[in-house]
Order: sequence, then C-alpha cells, then structure tokens
Amino acid sequence: MDNKVREFREKLGLTQKELGEHVNVSRQAINAIETGKFDPSIWLAYDLAQYFGVPIEILFLFKEEDRK
Repeated sequence: MDNKVREFREKLGLTQKELGEHVNVSRQAINAIETGKFDPSIWLAYDLAQYFGVPIEILFLFKEEDRK
C-alpha cells in the first residue's frame, strides 16, 4: 500500500523518531511504513491520519491489487 506519511511528516518538520513518539511506535516502525516494508494496523493508520488531521484514505492509498 502506498502512503504519504513521509510527505506529511516532512511538511511538519518532524523526524521519524518524533512522529513515532506522537503515535507510540518506534522510529524503525515509521521508517518501515514510509518505505513500504510494513503496512500498519488499521489503528496505527487511524492514529497517523488523526495526528496529521487528514482522512485515512488521503494518507494511505488503498489499491485493490494490494489487498491481502
């Protein structure tokens, strides 16, 4: 699943560590999400979207072919 986490994080001038602290995950988890190595749980995706103040479908780009 593609996402815009890095784009939104950089707009706020946050490091991966700082963003992780805001949503209670590690810097490594944020890095894995940004690089597409890890798809977050629905709750983590929700927390990230809430933090950035955008709908979840703006932050995460759901494609039918990505469905597991």
